[in-house]
Amino acid sequence: MNKAARQYVIRFSGSMLAYAIVLILSIRWISAMPDSPWRYPIVVLPVIPFGFGLLAFLRFFREMDELQRKIQFEGIAFAFGATIAITLTYGFLEGAGLPHLSWIFAAPMMIALWGIGVGLASWRYS
Repeated sequence: MNKAARQYVIRFSGSMLAYAIVLILSIRWISAMPDSPWRYPIVVLPVIPFGFGLLAFLRFFREMDELQRKIQFEGIAFAFGATIAITLTYGFLEGAGLPHLSWIFAAPMMIALWGIGVGLASWRYS
């Protein structure tokens, strides 16, 4: 593993650890005091460490070689397009009577599709 990748793993892992801790604490706080006027700021606190994880990835993306950057970009493009297709399709199906889904599922779906897209692009360039 090169130096840039090692730094990314350290930064991203730290951000995700902080995200998990803040998420657990905010859920406990909201459960204990559901009527507090602080519930909205508290419930979005996990977004802050997530933002640091995003910054870690952007820094790593800038440090990648051209081929790796191209592979990641194609993975992201695949995830973007597939997420749009899936969410539009399900939105139409909701109009026909399927149950409403929470937006919380959009991010994990996009991350999974990004992984599939990176796998396809890696296979293409190998």
